[in-house]
Amino acid sequence: MGEKSKVIFRLFGILDVTGEVVTMWIILAVIAAIALIVKKNLKERPGRFQNMVETGVEYLDHFFGDILGKKKSRQYITFLSSLFIFIIFGNYSGLIPGVGLTDYVKAPTASLSVTAALGVITFCFLQYAGLRCGVKHYFKRFISPVFFMLPLLILDEFIKPASLALRLFGNVFGEEMVTEELYHIFPIGVPMVMMVLSLLFCALQALVFTMLTSIYLDEVTEIEE
Repeated sequence: MGEKSKVIFRLFGILDVTGEVVTMWIILAVIAAIALIVKKNLKERPGRFQNMVETGVEYLDHFFGDILGKKKSRQYITFLSSLFIFIIFGNYSGLIPGVGLTDYVKAPTASLSVTAALGVITFCFLQYAGLRCGVKHYFKRFISPVFFMLPLLILDEFIKPASLALRLFGNVFGEEMVTEELYHIFPIGVPMVMMVLSLLFCALQALVFTMLTSIYLDEVTEIEE
């Protein structure tokens, strides 16, 4: 964020807990509760809530399937969907009245430390997915098509997650700052329009992050015939 987040308390004396961390815990608890409720109440004839969840899962399955292919999509959908759900919940948490106005509750995706952590997780998963396709395949892609590309391809491997983290942080944080400034200049009307646009904007950022991740995933797991 533009200014350092206030530490609310220290966990185990070493881990700083900020407003972003508190909001993350709340988001994870809500997601876990929803998952448990859906799992416990699964029915052959779904109700409105189950139907809505199943529609969302089917949409994500088709979305990732169009990029990765059905086989890869089914293989990696758990990771990709988890990323998407956390990011969209994190983005929308900033639209809840009161969030961001206090140091105790802040939208996590508006913090560079959170988006950087998502970038690191994505980087580690990409390496894991590449190695699963074979050690020979994993190292061969760093020297293809020619060996002297090795330094650039290694650098590119680190740039990808860094760009994901900075893009998400920059867009979410920038949108929050614009809305806040407009509120000070035009306290009536304009901020409400921005809030409505943010409903689409927050979903779009989650889609962009996971879409690019799935593209990178397709690249590292592509095996030449």
